[in-house]
Amino acid sequence: MRALITMIFLIWTCYLHGQDSTALQPADSALAGTDTLTIIGVGDIMMGTDYPVDKLPPDDGSFMMQGVENVLKNADVTFGNLEGTLLDGEGTPKRCKDPKVCYAFRTPVRYVKNLQKVGFDLMSLANNHAGDMGDEGRRSTMRTLDVAGIRHAGQQNQKTAIFIKDSIRYGLAAFAPNTNCVQLNDLEGAIKIVKALSDSCDVVIVSFHGGAEGAQFQSVPRVNEMFHGENRGNVYKFSHALIDAGADIIFGHGPHVTRAVEVYNNRFIAYSLGNFCTYRGISVNGVNGLAPIIKVFTDKHGKFLSAQIIPTYQSYATGVRIDSQKQVIRIIQELTKKDFPDSPTYIDDEGLITYLAH
Repeated sequence: MRALITMIFLIWTCYLHGQDSTALQPADSALAGTDTLTIIGVGDIMMGTDYPVDKLPPDDGSFMMQGVENVLKNADVTFGNLEGTLLDGEGTPKRCKDPKVCYAFRTPVRYVKNLQKVGFDLMSLANNHAGDMGDEGRRSTMRTLDVAGIRHAGQQNQKTAIFIKDSIRYGLAAFAPNTNCVQLNDLEGAIKIVKALSDSCDVVIVSFHGGAEGAQFQSVPRVNEMFHGENRGNVYKFSHALIDAGADIIFGHGPHVTRAVEVYNNRFIAYSLGNFCTYRGISVNGVNGLAPIIKVFTDKHGKFLSAQIIPTYQSYATGVRIDSQKQVIRIIQELTKKDFPDSPTYIDDEGLITYLAH
C-alpha cells in the first residue's frame, strides 16, 4: 500500500511539473522545475582544532568533504552547523565545570575555504561551541564567514540572515540554549523572530541546536530534555510552534546522532542531522559516524513537495563518503515510524521522503 501511495505521489508530482516519472533517479528523486526550490541541510561541522593540542587534518582538511562536493553544490541553498570557532591566535578558552565532558575547538581561519569550495551558503552559529574561544573567537568566526560570503545566524549580535537568490528572498534564524546564542528556550521570543522573517521572506529556514546527546537519545521525547544539568529544550514543541509562526524548513542538530524527520502542516522538520563532517575531538564511531545529507524540495513559498536522504558515513582518515549500504536511511525510517507513527510522512528504501496531507 505504501509503495502504491508513493507511486501515485510521484506520478502526480510529475504531472504538475511536466516531467516523466521514469526519469526519476533514487539519488535525486524529487522533481526540480522552474517552480521548485532545492534546499540542502547537513549537521555538525568541525574541521579540526589546534586547541588544546594540535588535532588538525592533513592538507588543511581539503579531503574531508571532497567525496560529497557534487551533492552539496547541487541545490539552490546549502546549510550546515559550524561547531567551534574560526580563529588564528589564542582567544579566551571557555571555562568548563566538568572538563571531562567539555571540549573547546579552535579551527584556523584558512579552513573556511573548505566550506566555500563545496558550496555552503548558510551556517548556524547557535551552538555550545560558538563561544569556545570567547568574544575573540565569535568575532573572528563571523568576520571570516562574512568575507567568504557565507551568511550566518544565531548569535545575539547577528540573530538572523536575509538574502535574495534567483529572485527568492530567504530568511535564516538559529537557536540554541547556550550563552550569547539566540535562546532556544525563549519560545515567545523565537516565535516573534520567525514571524518577522515570514512577513518579509518567501522561505524561512530555522536551525536549532537542542536535545540530549548520544546514541541513547535518538528518539524525540516531546518533553524538555536535560543533559549534564542543561535544559536542551523541547524540540518537538519548539519545531511545531515555529512552523505555526511561519517557518518553512527546520534543520535540527545537537545530539551528535541522527533523529527522525517529520512533515508538519506541509513543512519539513529534521530533528537532528547528526555529525556531518568532523575531525578528531568528536567521536564518529558507530552511529555517530552516520549522517544524512537531506535535500528538501519546496515550492516558491516553502511548501513541502518531497525530500531526498543522501546517506553518508565518515572516518577521520577518509572524511565524508556516500554510504552505498544506506545505513542512515534505515535509521531514519525506523525512528520516524517509532516517534511519529500517525504521521503521513513516508520514507522509502532509497531515502525518498513523501507526505500525503489529510
